[in-house]
Amino acid sequence: MNHYIVAGVIILYFGLLLLIAQLTTRKANNESFFTGNRNNAWYVIAFGMIGSSISGVTFISVPGWVGNSYFYYYQMIIGNVIGYFIVASVLLPLYYKLQLTSIYTYLEQRFGHFSYKTGASFFLLSRTIGSAFRLFIVARVLQIAFFNHFDIPFSVTVIITIALIWLYTYKGGIKTIVWTDTLQTFFLLAAVIITIIVISTKINFAESSMLQSIVASDYSTIFNWEWNSKYNFFKYVLSGIFITIVMTGLDQDMMQKNLSCRSIGDAKKNMYWYSSSFLFINLLFLGLGALLYMYIQQIGLEQFTNTSTFHYDSQKASFMKTDDLYPLLATSTLGLTTGIVFLIGIIAAAFSSADSALTALTTSFTIDILGTKNKSEETVTKQRIFTHIGFSAALAIIIILFHIINNDTVINAIFTVAGYTYGPILGMYAFGLFTKLNIQDKAMPYIAIASPIISYGISVAMQSIYDYAVGYEILIINAAITFAGMYIFAQKKIKKC
Repeated sequence: MNHYIVAGVIILYFGLLLLIAQLTTRKANNESFFTGNRNNAWYVIAFGMIGSSISGVTFISVPGWVGNSYFYYYQMIIGNVIGYFIVASVLLPLYYKLQLTSIYTYLEQRFGHFSYKTGASFFLLSRTIGSAFRLFIVARVLQIAFFNHFDIPFSVTVIITIALIWLYTYKGGIKTIVWTDTLQTFFLLAAVIITIIVISTKINFAESSMLQSIVASDYSTIFNWEWNSKYNFFKYVLSGIFITIVMTGLDQDMMQKNLSCRSIGDAKKNMYWYSSSFLFINLLFLGLGALLYMYIQQIGLEQFTNTSTFHYDSQKASFMKTDDLYPLLATSTLGLTTGIVFLIGIIAAAFSSADSALTALTTSFTIDILGTKNKSEETVTKQRIFTHIGFSAALAIIIILFHIINNDTVINAIFTVAGYTYGPILGMYAFGLFTKLNIQDKAMPYIAIASPIISYGISVAMQSIYDYAVGYEILIINAAITFAGMYIFAQKKIKKC
């Protein structure tokens, strides 16, 4: 793709985001940054949340993943949808009842100061790492499509990418994010649909024959019943349920949008509509993945082996570096139009996830760690801006480190990290919601740190003794250990919110 076209696309797209930021930040203050003044329409939030949850990881990793794991990922999506209904029925009413800005203040009301700080700290750790992994995708694509041509180092690409996000989020926060995410969701969905149409045309598929060919292929296999496989149906569905609960219901990023709705009724509508669309949208990405592999089989895989890290390893009987497949085809063999819409789509997907994450990290650290009680508007604004800068720098450092050591698909890395870092949060909320016991508050940090370590030991033991590959269900194991640890340190005294 012509590098000046790439530059033009980036400039125009970013200019549009800045325009939206300018329109939404008039009379902006800390309240609008944190909650959007609780005046956002549910349907706008629901559409924008699609982009936040999909991110650049789904946009690239899920289609590429089809080559090795078929449609097994859809088992997790089924679990995700169940999880969304649990969040809407259990957690959202609790947050609205307590009128929370940061959802982790629930832990302070339920258990005490140390539990509150522990929950917030684990969120900050998990979301920072997860957001960095998501941004890694778009930075790598921009590096290949544009910055390599001018011999610009990857580290500079990362800094530029994060600086662009910081510029349009630092002032308006969630009030701006709701509208930029809506725009970016439209672009990323359009990119996928256009790519599907282009590939279908090149393979000479009519609409009906395209669907029939995907369904008839091995790629469309959804269910896996092998008990010791990491793709097992029950593992994936259960993991999907609990991943949704922690990465949506117990995540300040996703809940911050829901808490900016006008009422609990609107927040529930948002969650139900969004979760229903999630089934179709992920099927769209998996279908795209099947088409990509059908296409390279038609044109010949051998042409990629010497020009890309993506290739077929005959010894392992699997494709390698599958994250590179979609970017490679979109920017080389599928034509200029596909290349442009792909570039817009990946930027939209990555930015829609990263901008809201950066806002949520700033919100949580400002409120949960630094505190805002009895502080002036000016003081809170200063600490918010410095926090925003600090997390931007942290994201840049983690992305560069991941670039150096990366040997896995990004989506797998994100869910693996989530299992270890969100597990203690899930255990804490489960204990708070399903028991009436209080705990020794000062013991909570030690329990939360010990749980992931013990979980990892169990994972290694299960693999070596029983040849059982522990997958994303490590989240459930981790949460159960946290719950058990809290029960050990439970007190008879009952504490209510």
